[in-house]
Amino acid sequence: MFASATTANSVRTREAQELVRQESLEIAQGLKRQDAGLLDQLIVRYQHRLLRYLLYLTSNREQAEDLFQEVWMRVLVRGGQFNGKARFDTWLFTVARNLVIDLRRKRTMSSLDEMFEASGDEDRPMGIEIAADSPSPFDQCAGGEDRERLAAALLQMEPLYREVLVLRFHEDLSLEEIANVTRAPLSTVKSRLYRGLASMKPKLQDSYGSEQAVL
Repeated sequence: MFASATTANSVRTREAQELVRQESLEIAQGLKRQDAGLLDQLIVRYQHRLLRYLLYLTSNREQAEDLFQEVWMRVLVRGGQFNGKARFDTWLFTVARNLVIDLRRKRTMSSLDEMFEASGDEDRPMGIEIAADSPSPFDQCAGGEDRERLAAALLQMEPLYREVLVLRFHEDLSLEEIANVTRAPLSTVKSRLYRGLASMKPKLQDSYGSEQAVL
């Protein structure tokens, strides 16, 4: 009985992976043809996830919205570089991340690692409304008030840790896919995830503690 269930799950997993692979190849072919209809479909499908990722990465709505437009322009111009071997969203987040790094370098910062130290209060506004279309895996585990606390805690974290947490729990990427997006070794991704979770815990405790003190 158990063996049959395991086999059935394995078959469903392989079928799902094959569907993703076929979809990725179809998107790659469409982008090579510069199919305008496909680009419109991709924007509708991924716009909320992309903007949410950029908001968490920059902590600045104006920057995120400007970069959002640039990302889709980059997809339009360089979409032929997507070969379909990975999921499209993984490639899309990689493009977005590279544009954020380019922006930061223009501001005399050499890498994403320097974002936290260099960000001033005017560059890290609090109370950002995070874009969403349907609940992410992260949202599904929390109620409305909890989501607000989690979002606030994420925005207070160092960007490198925040990015990994967002990609893992908001976007449901695997550790290997996160490593591809961030161009970091898998061991580094695991370390950032662990440290990010460890950093978030006291922030959430402080939030709940403050609320209880007021009550």
